[in-house]
Amino acid sequence: MRPDWDSYYLGIAKAVAARGECQRRRVGAIIVQGRTIVATGFNGAPPGKPSCLDGACPRAASTATPGVGYAASGCVVIHAEANALLRADWDQMQGATIYVTDEPCELCAPLIEAAGISRVVYPGSM
Repeated sequence: MRPDWDSYYLGIAKAVAARGECQRRRVGAIIVQGRTIVATGFNGAPPGKPSCLDGACPRAASTATPGVGYAASGCVVIHAEANALLRADWDQMQGATIYVTDEPCELCAPLIEAAGISRVVYPGSM
């Protein structure tokens, strides 16, 4: 049986998440316009900087609640959604859908909206 489009793209986002650099959880995101993937992103440190996997993140060993308080906890990674947004062309994001392996956090949700993405799909949202 073939998966529906949302399940298909969430599966791809899950594969992208495998590249994540966070010890607490790995997140993947893909931006889709029409039926074309225009960008992908996973949570990771800025290029050339040490990541959570290198022991550079104080949040990794903390009891911080997932999804909130990233700036206050010293998190060093760029979120998957933000990484996907950075890699997409603005015109391609207008009216697009972003598929994310976790619900976007308080920081990423307004970025997604500002980028012109009209639909957000994550497990539990379908």
